[in-house]
Amino acid sequence: MAPPRTGWSRRAQYGLFFSFIAAIAGLAIGLILLALSIASPERFKDLKGMALDVTAPVTGALRQINTTASGLASGAGSYWDAANQNAELRRQRDQMREQLVTARAILQENRQLKAALQLREQTSDVVATGRLVGSSFESPRRFAILSAGARDGVKVGMPIRAARGLIGRTIDVGTLASRVLLVSDRANIVPSRLLRTGQAVICQGRGDGTVELKPLEVGRNPFHRGDIVITSGTGGLYPPLVPIARVIRLDGDNAIAVPLADPGGVSFAIVEQPYEPEATAPLTENDEGLP
Repeated sequence: MAPPRTGWSRRAQYGLFFSFIAAIAGLAIGLILLALSIASPERFKDLKGMALDVTAPVTGALRQINTTASGLASGAGSYWDAANQNAELRRQRDQMREQLVTARAILQENRQLKAALQLREQTSDVVATGRLVGSSFESPRRFAILSAGARDGVKVGMPIRAARGLIGRTIDVGTLASRVLLVSDRANIVPSRLLRTGQAVICQGRGDGTVELKPLEVGRNPFHRGDIVITSGTGGLYPPLVPIARVIRLDGDNAIAVPLADPGGVSFAIVEQPYEPEATAPLTENDEGLP
């Protein structure tokens, strides 16, 4: 059996012994210095000055490090607070933007409602007032749904108009709602005239949200870009002097116009009695100057 190795144990014992001696020596030197500082402060003053000179750079460096670390911590905290404040400000901005959009929508709807009420007061043949709750955009047929029906006195063939102008006429009537044939539908033909000159024209829908204006005299285009077309009252149904459309371009002898009362931007409309032109009394012998 091999003998145990004791070299490492002896070195550990020697190291522990000398460490103990060094600790005792350091303690003794500290006690001596303490006694000298108490017994003779003036002699120990120079030694303290030397120690201060030696430790001052180290103390300054440590203080600079501490200041830098504190500045970094404070800057990081300020940056975090600023980031939180910016996030809160962005959230408040988005919320205010939503509220602004809602307020604008409410303001626009209130204006349209006020205009519809004023139109109702100015029109003597009003049957009902309703909201346009839907309209067709992609279909070749142009219809809208009005939230007024037979219960409100609405019947088939009644004209529908808004404050901006003519919308169309009713073609189907239910108890609570009605289907409206828009002026932009191909099947809707409205006798009209130019507001600028009073010339009679024909307004017919094109099925794409616009209307086509045709003059009664062929070979001469009476339209100008921006002209306003109004109803003439000829043939009944639609009352006269109701705005219909505005000319946007010329097309040979005809013109293309857009309805002034776009169902996509109109909320409220009124239903009127069909217009009946006053019948002209027949001429008598006295009217003709005959005896």
